[in-house]
Amino acid sequence: MTETQPAPVRDDQERAVPAIELRGVEKAYHAYGETVAAVRGVGLTIAQGEFFSMLGPSGCGKTTTMRMIAGFEEPTAGEIYLHGKNVTGVPPNRRDVNMVFQSYALFPHMSVFENVAFGLRRRGVPKPEITRRVAEMLDIVDLAGRERRRPTELSGGQQQRVALARALVNGPSALLLDEPLGALDLKLRQAMQVELKRIQREVGITFVYVTHDQGEALTMSDRIAVMNDGLIEQLGTPREIYEHPATRFVAGFIGTSNLLGGEVTETGPGTAVISHGPEGRIEVPVRDGLDVAAGERLELTVRPEKIGIGTAKPKNDLCGVRGTVTEVVYLGTSTNYNITTSAGADVVVFLQNATSADDIAVRGDSVWLSWDPRHSYAIGAPQ
Repeated sequence: MTETQPAPVRDDQERAVPAIELRGVEKAYHAYGETVAAVRGVGLTIAQGEFFSMLGPSGCGKTTTMRMIAGFEEPTAGEIYLHGKNVTGVPPNRRDVNMVFQSYALFPHMSVFENVAFGLRRRGVPKPEITRRVAEMLDIVDLAGRERRRPTELSGGQQQRVALARALVNGPSALLLDEPLGALDLKLRQAMQVELKRIQREVGITFVYVTHDQGEALTMSDRIAVMNDGLIEQLGTPREIYEHPATRFVAGFIGTSNLLGGEVTETGPGTAVISHGPEGRIEVPVRDGLDVAAGERLELTVRPEKIGIGTAKPKNDLCGVRGTVTEVVYLGTSTNYNITTSAGADVVVFLQNATSADDIAVRGDSVWLSWDPRHSYAIGAPQ
């Protein structure tokens, strides 16, 4: 492979070596006589060609983790590997990764072409090769024909594409993106999410994406690490994390989730039944490693779109909880119902307005909530 192209994965042996690996990485800061742990024993592997996101609230350690991968911060403990090579202590300019920031950091006095070509010229790449590679990259990011424009003559989305092209034209083994869409308005940000995934697929290199926006992470990622207080709370595909949140924090942070609890009345192989209120019965699958016994209290989560509303008590093969409608909000494509169960829990239900614009229930109605037991997910004892 020449230096003129990004580094696609070529064979099974190369695929087996992670693009990025963190082993017990920690980062602590010392200020005013105190030690603050920003990252606490993070370990993960990121495959070559993967779109990997680190998701979490401000201060959870996701940006610090990315900066340690880039070499801008050094870990207090642990090791960082790029393509099987230990790069702990190696300066940023000797790591085969590039980073894209929210601010873009384009040179305002340079044209689009000159901005993208900047790194290639510093490396002494021949002029014909620079011309070819910049043209190819601008075509990939859909900026062909805008080579002579200055950054001030471009929209925010176009400036972001220039920053991407500049980072990708050198063919790094991984691209690190620190909340790069944060400065864009909602509509443009949503459009750029699709574009980023397309670009990543086309160039075939590893993307590591930091965001606090769970919609961005779910839209683009192959896998997501949900971080909280310097730790990874859950690591998995978007579907796994959304459908089966491992902790109360993940359930609440990823989308909207209903938390319900009750006393375990019976257990079976991989399942438990809990009572919720005088008539409520919820069956829930119990994952390996979660010990559940009759008489104990158990908390579970169920997503709003999985729940149905009716006036009749559900069949025994469904979960059923009784409640009273406290609010109805019409949103066009769907209607949101707020319901307080007979046990005092607040539940949100999303129903699509696919067949009728009429409300299924109104404020003050007594209703039954029902759902398939497969959509319940046990978290553990209530906190």
